[in-house]
Amino acid sequence: MSDKMNVESFNLDHTKVKAPYVRLADIKTGEHGDRIHKYDMRICQPNQGHMEMPGLHSLEHLMAEHSRNHSDKVVDISPMGCQTGFYVAMINHDDYDGVLELLEGTLNDVLTATEVPACNEMQCGWAASHSLEGAQSIARGFLAKRDEWSQVFGDDA
Repeated sequence: MSDKMNVESFNLDHTKVKAPYVRLADIKTGEHGDRIHKYDMRICQPNQGHMEMPGLHSLEHLMAEHSRNHSDKVVDISPMGCQTGFYVAMINHDDYDGVLELLEGTLNDVLTATEVPACNEMQCGWAASHSLEGAQSIARGFLAKRDEWSQVFGDDA
């Protein structure tokens, strides 16, 4: 990589990170002083693993719905196209440990869920592609490595 790219994650050396992790990827300040903090919630090791779409899709729905029970600062939770993680956007919330607690609480909610919210043709653009079990498996695996979430880079980075 020689030229700096406009997208922050395109400047990240994906061969140096060690998933799972949660890192602050960007901060944008609006013209009235509001600040959006964008976090990279990396679940799978880039270029070595990925989430299957039905589980990822259901996890997106579950986190989008349940995260807002833990904070009114959640702007969005969006899956990465590479299927290795999510972006979590928060407004006027710069407490990294608080974000980790939000994610932990939200994922624990996923584990006890009995259905995927908005999993129907009226509320979802691809309602046939869901898996509650897949979402719970992803959440369980990420939660099992909770003590690693703050470590972004491997020892050889």
